[in-house]
Amino acid sequence: MSVMDNWDQWKQFLDGRLDQAKQEGMNDSVVSDVAYEVGEYLADSVDPKNEQERILSDLWHVADKEEQHAIANMMVKLVQSDSSK
Repeated sequence: MSVMDNWDQWKQFLDGRLDQAKQEGMNDSVVSDVAYEVGEYLADSVDPKNEQERILSDLWHVADKEEQHAIANMMVKLVQSDSSK
């Protein structure tokens, strides 16, 4: 099973990458830019594997660039929020 097949596994994967980035000294601005780039890649290259990813994909495709940055930032916040519980 791919990490993309399960929403909780996907969030855990993102949380691990976020922790790794922070340990390597990336600041919030760089993390935000990377999150946007990941969102762009996923929207352009990866078929959503579950309902949550389909919703994010649909939102990404109708959003303008500023809104896409907001979506990326919200995903970062979601992952950080889940990991602090």
